[in-house]
Amino acid sequence: MTAMLIPQTPHTICMLRHFRRYPLLLLIVFTTHGLCLLAVPAAPIPVKVVIVAMFEVGEDTGDRPGELQYWVERDHLDRVFPLPAAYHPVRMNGDGELAVLTGQGTAHAASTIMALGLDPRFDLSHAYWIIAGIAGGNPDRISLGSAAWARWVVDGDLAYEIDAREVPSDWTTGYLPLRKTRPYEQPVAALDGQVYALNLGLAQWAFELTRATPLGDQDALKEIRVQFEGAAAQRPPFVTLGDEISGSTFWHGKLADAWATEWVNYFTDRKGQFFTTAMEDTGSLQSLEFLAHAGRVDFQRVLVLRTVSNFDRQPRGLTAAESLARQRIGSYSAYLPALEAAYKVGHVVAGELLTHWNKYSNDLPGVDQTAPRP
Repeated sequence: MTAMLIPQTPHTICMLRHFRRYPLLLLIVFTTHGLCLLAVPAAPIPVKVVIVAMFEVGEDTGDRPGELQYWVERDHLDRVFPLPAAYHPVRMNGDGELAVLTGQGTAHAASTIMALGLDPRFDLSHAYWIIAGIAGGNPDRISLGSAAWARWVVDGDLAYEIDAREVPSDWTTGYLPLRKTRPYEQPVAALDGQVYALNLGLAQWAFELTRATPLGDQDALKEIRVQFEGAAAQRPPFVTLGDEISGSTFWHGKLADAWATEWVNYFTDRKGQFFTTAMEDTGSLQSLEFLAHAGRVDFQRVLVLRTVSNFDRQPRGLTAAESLARQRIGSYSAYLPALEAAYKVGHVVAGELLTHWNKYSNDLPGVDQTAPRP
């Protein structure tokens, strides 16, 4: 507690206004010497649910949406907190729901989540984190507009790489695990930050809670789907459990898809299955893991939800390069349906947690069983 003795002058009001800018509780005590102002650090704001979005295409409200906008508009996240050490201010409502926008790529995500996690204004010790964004999808396992709760998130950036024109003839890829001499060399030796095993029980609970959530199908999606091969490509949108590869490189094409499938198999000992590809989540998870070590967050309360805005490979009749040229934010084939699915599915879980906070504040839903390390 800090005590400040100030004279009883007209300037007192100005001083009080100045102190309002800081997270302090002001106690005013009259003494024989004048007015004593006691500055006591205010209690941090308890946060129940954190929504993690990755990009916006314009403003937070009122224009073409990115991943944050539906949450802001529909959940009335009207209170804005500047976060100068991060990518974007955070927004909150009176129910304990907070949303953060990380920016694209693992570096933006890691630094923004760390800045939020260390901010003394917020108590995040009991908060549930829902990373909710759009992704590329593997048409062998998931369809456009669908939603996948991840059990595993595997980093796709930590690697050696040889240019494809110099790859040995008996290799399937020029991408090698670090500290290995050939692709998929055994035994697996994942580095810190290479693979994240999420709380399997929590992911299963979220899936069971949302599996019947209706995700609208559209004629436009049907027309796009018929152009693609893959066991799940023709299915209407659905909710599933499915794992993610994460990296700042936006790759595309059927051969890259084959690499991603095997990369996830390799680092999860075939316990994970590659469904989606996204650009930020290993950055966010790395910061959340470090913050958990510091007692700032509970890593067992982290959920990753990715919804499919585009397939990760070319349709029939196009090369990978021609297909990649069409992949731009705001013009993905299922861009708006994927944004809608991310909010619709994620909000079911957020709403359940907030509505029954007395039940979930101390006790995690589902069986608390982190997926075993490979």
